[in-house]
Amino acid sequence: MKSRSRCSQITMESILTSIKKLLGIAEEHTDFDADLIMHINSVFSILTQIGVGPTEGFTISGESDKWEDFTTSNKLEHIKTYMYLKVKLMFDPPLSSAVMESYNRTISELEWRISISGEEENVE
Repeated sequence: MKSRSRCSQITMESILTSIKKLLGIAEEHTDFDADLIMHINSVFSILTQIGVGPTEGFTISGESDKWEDFTTSNKLEHIKTYMYLKVKLMFDPPLSSAVMESYNRTISELEWRISISGEEENVE
């Protein structure tokens, strides 16, 4: 029962707010919102191309857009991690090449896993 309520809380969460939190940006700090929204929408475009989310595509315009507006897939945590890492690389790339390579390997694995899950959902 507890995990169901946690799952509902996650899908009701603002996309922009959750990405800001992962990037270490306070919710009330809005100076970078336009930049983050642009990067988030770029990643949503990639997700659409690999077959996840609404077939017509998806964009956000602010903090009112929720994860459940994009998908209720059971792979949401993969998608959120993928979104964070892609936005992190675009918005605030690491200086260390080792960290950059680690992020890129994780992104590649998540793309594969998300793509596979998208294909499975389309079959069902």
